[in-house]
Parts: sequence; structure tokens; C-alpha cells
Amino acid sequence: MTTGVTTAYIGLGSNLGDRLGNLQAALKALSARGLEPAARSSVYESDALGPPQPDYLNAVVSVPTSLTPRELLEALLAVEAELGRHRGQRWGPREIDLDLLLYGDEMVEEDGLTVPHPEMTKRSFVLLPLLEIAPDLDLPSGEPATAFLERDPPGIRKLGPLPLG
Repeated sequence: MTTGVTTAYIGLGSNLGDRLGNLQAALKALSARGLEPAARSSVYESDALGPPQPDYLNAVVSVPTSLTPRELLEALLAVEAELGRHRGQRWGPREIDLDLLLYGDEMVEEDGLTVPHPEMTKRSFVLLPLLEIAPDLDLPSGEPATAFLERDPPGIRKLGPLPLG
């Protein structure tokens, strides 16, 4: 059982509406729930995966938390709902997407919750901002996160700092 404070990493993404405003609103909503980011990456723009849709803005934040992984996931889902996320097509467009990427060095495999996020090592638009704020990060498997990052990944553009709003 998890006790004390753990550093969790959360991926943020948006490709509908005011994309940057959506990321800022997510930061405010996380802070309002006691999930104050300790570090935040730059904003990256990336080509969308899946069906044709607008490009995404992505960022990663680290948050110290005493919530369990399940409680943290529920908080992320509540923020998504509060900000107008409509779950429809898999990998479809979305106002906001909050992914629990890592929860300390824990590996979690539960119904509806897998940590580390099962797709994160395949996605440079997650790894680039993650490694920006945690350059020496090792995954719970012991592997360095840098081992999975493509050199000069196509379709990803660093835009600048993620403003708090």
C-alpha cells in the first residue's frame, strides 16, 4: 500500500478549441485538487495519431501526491470531465487528455489502470516533455527513459514554456 508522498508524472494533451487554454485550465483544476505541479515541461505541438484531426499540444507535469494511483486516476478523470472531455472514438480528438504516466517507481496493473502508462515509451510527444523535466529518469523496470526516445522525432515541435495562466 502506498504511503507518504510520491512523485507522479502526468501527461497533458489537447487538440480541440483553445488548446493552450485547455492545458492551463487543467493545471488550475489539478492545483485546486491539491495536485500542485512541482515541475512543468515546455509545450510541444505534435501531429495527431489515429483518425484525421487537428494537431495536439502536449506537456508533462510532475506532482507530489499522497493519493493512491487509483485515487489520482479518478482525480484526472474528474478534471477531464469538468473541462468538457467527451469520450468517443479511440485516439479521437479531445478537449483535454490527462494521462497518469508514472507513479513513483511503482508498477500497477489493475482494471482500468496500468502504470507506467502502456504507450508512453512509444510516444516521443510524451517522452520529450517528460525528459525535459526529469532528464535522468529511470522507469520502474530500471531502464532509462532516454533509451526509448527517438533521435529528432518527426512531427514534434517545441513551442515554449507552459504558462500557468
